[in-house]
Amino acid sequence: MTKRPGPGAAGPPPGRRRGPDGRAPRGSAGRDDKSGPGAARASGHQTGGGPRSPGGRADGAGRPGGKGSASRRPARGASRKGAEHKAPERKAPERKATERKATERKKAASRTASRTEAPKGASTKPARKKPPAGGAPGKGARKNGPGTARNGRSGGSGPRPPGRGPRGRVPFHRRDPMKRLNVGLLAVAFVLSLFAGRLVQLQTIESGKYTEEAMRQRMQEITLPAVRGDITDAKGNPLAMTVEARAIYADPSLIRSGKRQAVVNALAPTLGLNPATLMKQLSKTGTRFVYLAHGVRPDQARLVTSWNFPGIGTLPEYRREYPNDSLAAGVIGFVNDTGKGAAGLESSLNDVLAGRAGWQRVEISLEGQHIPMGEDQKRPSVPGRGIRLTLELDLQFMAQEAIEKQVRATGARSGTVIVMDPRTGRLLAMASAPGFDPNRYAESDRSRWGSPLVQDAYEPGSTGKVVTAAAVMEHGGVTPQTPYTVPYMIKKYDVKFHDSHPHAPERLTFAGVLAKSSNVGTIMASESITPQRLYQTLRDFGFGQKTGLQLPGETPGLLEPPNKWWGTDRYPIAFGQTVSVNAVQMASVYATIANGGVRVAPTLVEGTVGEDDRFTPAPAPQRRQVISRKTARQISDMLEGVTTDEGTAPKAQIKGYRVAGKTGTAEIVNPRCGCYRGGGYTASFAGFAPADDPQLVVQVVLQDPKRGSHYGGDAAAPVFKDVMSFALQSQKIPPTGSRPPIIQIHARD
Repeated sequence: MTKRPGPGAAGPPPGRRRGPDGRAPRGSAGRDDKSGPGAARASGHQTGGGPRSPGGRADGAGRPGGKGSASRRPARGASRKGAEHKAPERKAPERKATERKATERKKAASRTASRTEAPKGASTKPARKKPPAGGAPGKGARKNGPGTARNGRSGGSGPRPPGRGPRGRVPFHRRDPMKRLNVGLLAVAFVLSLFAGRLVQLQTIESGKYTEEAMRQRMQEITLPAVRGDITDAKGNPLAMTVEARAIYADPSLIRSGKRQAVVNALAPTLGLNPATLMKQLSKTGTRFVYLAHGVRPDQARLVTSWNFPGIGTLPEYRREYPNDSLAAGVIGFVNDTGKGAAGLESSLNDVLAGRAGWQRVEISLEGQHIPMGEDQKRPSVPGRGIRLTLELDLQFMAQEAIEKQVRATGARSGTVIVMDPRTGRLLAMASAPGFDPNRYAESDRSRWGSPLVQDAYEPGSTGKVVTAAAVMEHGGVTPQTPYTVPYMIKKYDVKFHDSHPHAPERLTFAGVLAKSSNVGTIMASESITPQRLYQTLRDFGFGQKTGLQLPGETPGLLEPPNKWWGTDRYPIAFGQTVSVNAVQMASVYATIANGGVRVAPTLVEGTVGEDDRFTPAPAPQRRQVISRKTARQISDMLEGVTTDEGTAPKAQIKGYRVAGKTGTAEIVNPRCGCYRGGGYTASFAGFAPADDPQLVVQVVLQDPKRGSHYGGDAAAPVFKDVMSFALQSQKIPPTGSRPPIIQIHARD
């Protein structure tokens, strides 16, 4: 048995020649030895496939299990190409042992190759091992690279020869493409599973939530304004009407920040908007709809749309218009830019006039366009009802013109005129000055927006003496002929009261006291009744309580009960001071006397008009007998004496007509001191005609006239004459032709 060379042994086996570079010539070693399994290798079929190392050795020669060492297996080339010399058959036990040893060598070689590397400069040729039983390899067999199999892979992973057992488990290497592919596929599958789970969550579990949110973002609710009802006079002439208009809106999300200033510069002056406020509206976040202006005229709206600003659009709506400008503005009021009544009847009857607005929900695209086939819900609007007033346009115009003229002439702070039908309580004219134009209400003083006819309280002065006259004649036994010696001044307790003009003591009838408007004579007559009776009569005539007109801000005036009167309060109350009323209340007092003592509540609204022009009358006003017809007739005759040349108001006479009335000149309380000094005067006149068949009542009030006379007979009576004359003609009321009664002013001894 031949002994193997030890590790590091050098030199080729015997019988092999070397070339000049120390290598055996290729193909020569195998030709000398033609026996044994190595013959196939010697014939030029190299099975290792690995490169040779310098010095003539095959790389990795001599490693355990390396294919470069002698092997019992037949060469790959020999087995496939049917080599001439075949390996001798081995017995089965011997083959199993050989395969087991080969497997162990492969595993050892794989572990060694993965853990270690030959040190630099060391010999790579291991000690030659004894070949396994079954025949020695050929002498000239080539040696494979270090630790390589026939196919160049470590661990003998090449094709197994017939009869070999299963290969061992191959360890994982990062360079293995199949492993990397499998890991990558697993990662992709994991990510896709996350996407799939989220998709299931969005489309099934939470689909309703996101569908609702998406719909909410697309849906836009648009208000469908109702057509506001018109306000007309008694004959159907329009005092307030609704016309077509446009609303300007913006979608801030479509307006770029760099374009906002250009939009503001164009819209603000055109629509009369505040530039700073407009910029804030255009810069809003979290909304896609902002109203910029209401009630824009169609021509202005067309100009705005012609600029083609992104995010700026118009919607149809309605605008309130007042064709008579300032006529009856204090009564009618106005509608503000939000479409709500803000003064007068427009405010107090807003629910009737406005109707009910509708709405429409539509889907809006990102570009702000209506999606035609999208969701569309709608509730139509309900138009408002029209209001028909008792006012008459031509008479209202005359009254307005007359009071404005007198206010300018006297320099008064304000003035009012009321024309009333005493039989029905209908108010035919309600004029005040100065007024305002409801079409341009924002340009006027806010203090003028109200109606001084019901909002301003004043002390009636001598016009209030008719209530005292009714009380003493109805309950105190006083008659028109009851005589009184009337001095210029009278003292009650520590307070002195006097008439408007100094005079010597006069012997006057009660009719004369009323005709000359004597404060002292009225005090003397009032002592025939108790303070409680005087108070109750004032209440019966409407003092201290609202008239019932549907005008906002009405004052009930001031009338304290007797238990709150001071010791001398009953005396000034008797001649119209220390109490206050509004103009409509005082007109109602004279309408009660003119109507035979029956008080009919003042009426301004005659009824409503529906969409089909069907008229619905307002409820009939309340009627109540306040004083007897006899007393009312006597007072009416006494009031005719006021307009005679001996009375205080000859300027109230109307040719051909019998006129009854009463002047009033009351001091105004100075708010600085709470006294009557320096507060000015209230000049007034109230009367009716024809005196023997009263059909019209006219009441005039001027607050603090500064030029000319401040007495009611001089400042207010001329206005009464002008308005009453026109009213009698416009109402086609002829003179009665009767002769006026003879009024006894001076008492006979």
